[in-house]
Amino acid sequence: MGPMGDDAVAWVRAQRGPMEALLRALVEESSYTLDARGVDAAGAVLREAVPLRCRAVPGERYGSHLFFEGRRPAGDGGVVLVGHHDTVFPREVFSGYRSEGDVAWGPGVLDMKGGLVVMAFALRALDAVGALDEVPLTMAVVADEEVGSPESGPWLQQAARGAAVALVFEAGREGDAIITRRKGTLAMTARAIGRAAHAGNAHAQGASAIRAMARFIESAEALNGCASGVTINVGTVHGGTSKNTVPAQCVAELDGRFERADDGVTLVSRLRDLVRSPLVEGTSVVLEGGVARAPLERWEESARWMQRYGGCQRLAGLGVAESPLQGGGSDASTTASVGVPSIDGLGPRGSGFHTLDERVELDSLVPKCEALVRFLLGVGGDGFSPPSA
Repeated sequence: MGPMGDDAVAWVRAQRGPMEALLRALVEESSYTLDARGVDAAGAVLREAVPLRCRAVPGERYGSHLFFEGRRPAGDGGVVLVGHHDTVFPREVFSGYRSEGDVAWGPGVLDMKGGLVVMAFALRALDAVGALDEVPLTMAVVADEEVGSPESGPWLQQAARGAAVALVFEAGREGDAIITRRKGTLAMTARAIGRAAHAGNAHAQGASAIRAMARFIESAEALNGCASGVTINVGTVHGGTSKNTVPAQCVAELDGRFERADDGVTLVSRLRDLVRSPLVEGTSVVLEGGVARAPLERWEESARWMQRYGGCQRLAGLGVAESPLQGGGSDASTTASVGVPSIDGLGPRGSGFHTLDERVELDSLVPKCEALVRFLLGVGGDGFSPPSA
């Protein structure tokens, strides 16, 4: 990297205290996805910390999505850094920040406000040594990732298009393993419509929506394993009005996972085939929704970027490995969907994300940031050309 890189690394290594202070400030702004005001408050803290101009895209239902751009944006053959500032916890369920030694707890401390801190301080390190304008980059931070990025997805795709690589700072995995594969997700709602009747006086005149839904659920869950890695889960069911009324309605929510994009398309088609004919005479079942996120599939090019980033992690004292397939989705799938090689799980280590015991290992903040600085400075001179095979 040369003297400039050495200076940037030295700057990062002195930032443990300020990094934790920013993390505390972000976590103390409760930013549940459906609380747009709270999400925007966390965004305001981040905007103060990032030394780049910010373009805020207001959400219709959610908070604002933030796009920090360098002198040349990521689409100029550069790198897009990806994160989100929403969390899964309403304020009344889990809020606040506390730390003890090298561990801190709080909503989003790991998923993924810790990753936001890593990105922000890497950019500050480049700014401190006068290198920030030399790297074509965009830092994209969305406000609705925890619900599948329904609003921000097209904006993120636009920001990523033309980039050489996308780096996603979701929670770090054990051994600092880098994620190259994630399952795609399916989100569907099944609505059964029947005919109400008095269960005692006119039972035969009714048509049970719950019975129709039960048959649909049995058939839907039989699709588990229809292709490698395919799963279907019916997670909620609601129906009927009273125990002595033949139910006229029933609603179920389905979650599906799959490893390959083609399997997602096939899964939706097979589910729709199940309801083309009435499952119970006098009833119908309507399906809404479909593929929510494409899978993150491993490409040769993304594997080469993973190896290059892994080399930067090694120099920062971190582990170097490739993560096994992950079942949860992320915005790495969004950037990959426009042809940008994407690697994920680059944030700090910790455990318990999406639980009330969410924690981060504070001593991983600095080395994770150092790895990113080394990457940005090390490949910036190559114009982010793909690593050679």
